[in-house]
Amino acid sequence: MLPSELLLHRQRGETITPKRLPLDEKTLALAVEQIQCFQLVFGKTQGQLTEKLQDFEGDSPDYRVKRGLAHLLKQGFSTFEVLSPLDPQELRQRVFAQASQTLPIPANRAEVLEAIAESLRQDLKRQVAPQEVERGLYADLQENRILTQFDPPTPEALIHRYNLSQVQGVFYRASQITIHAHRNDPGEYKLLFRYLKLFQLMAYIEGDADTGFTIIIDGPTSLFKPSTRYGLAIAKLLPALLHVSKWSLTATLQQKDAVSGDIKIGRFELSDRCGLVSHYPPGKPYDSLLEAAFAKRWEQLESEWRLEREVELVPLPGSVMIPDFRLVHPDGREFLLEIVGYWRPEYLQKKFAQVRRAEVNHLILAISERLNLEKAGINYQDIPARVIWFKDKLSPKAVLDLIEREQN
Repeated sequence: MLPSELLLHRQRGETITPKRLPLDEKTLALAVEQIQCFQLVFGKTQGQLTEKLQDFEGDSPDYRVKRGLAHLLKQGFSTFEVLSPLDPQELRQRVFAQASQTLPIPANRAEVLEAIAESLRQDLKRQVAPQEVERGLYADLQENRILTQFDPPTPEALIHRYNLSQVQGVFYRASQITIHAHRNDPGEYKLLFRYLKLFQLMAYIEGDADTGFTIIIDGPTSLFKPSTRYGLAIAKLLPALLHVSKWSLTATLQQKDAVSGDIKIGRFELSDRCGLVSHYPPGKPYDSLLEAAFAKRWEQLESEWRLEREVELVPLPGSVMIPDFRLVHPDGREFLLEIVGYWRPEYLQKKFAQVRRAEVNHLILAISERLNLEKAGINYQDIPARVIWFKDKLSPKAVLDLIEREQN
């Protein structure tokens, strides 16, 4: 996504309109030149990349567009690494210690670097040149990091990402967002709700899979203390929403007037006909590494029970619960599995309240022993679910044993 200083929005009355780039010959040529800048400095420093981009930018009136494209290429398609024979901070300590025992630098610069290189050859059991020591001294500075990987997008993909990022920036200062999703495939609803859960957004949900859902999300400016991180989390939801076929969105915005400093109310609308393109994969995301690891280990378990992620929605008053997994036996028996890992107290309170309201009699709740439920004000004994405890990893064998005990 783009930082606030690179967002380009136009306001007419209360309506906010983000800037979008057309997919024409001029814009595509601009994207090609930006991509080529990165390709030309592959293997060089971030400082050299910055110089190249500044030369390309020149005195162009579209400098913020060019900086926006470059920012997206840095954040989404590039890898910059610290390349040094030793941790730069430790390397500096060695060099300064060695220099303090000899004549002042620069008179003995070459000798100091050679001495450090020799000691590193012995420690690392490989060849280390003095030039490598010199480059590694301040390799941890941002401008000295090396572009070690660049996965160039197509010019069209870069323009699509830019347009999406401009629209995402609208939500940085949202006070409330209302989404109407209707007449969609149930799998699309599930994908959307999984992303709501993944980004830990505070939402009120009404409706059902047959008639559609209305989702009201509190924005960052509705909090007691506006949170930039929460605004970014809401913006991250937009690419997931684009995978839903039929939807409309209305956002109420709070903008500070640059001249008077007064808060101005804005309005923004979007729908499934917006023409934006998502870069999120259409598959179902795991909410955590814990879930992904559990699913992978279950595949190695020889059991008749099948682990499924395509779980039915459990409607609740003002919300929807989507258990993490479903366990299905060939004879038709099934259990729902919800993993409660490492979350803040507010999330835990909401999660356990959902479990109490769900009225599901075949739910298994796997709870991390690292959670301080008592501090969060939660009585786990007062919930209508089977409970299994785990430490760092949830064992598939432990879940299977619980299921088998239930059948005896």
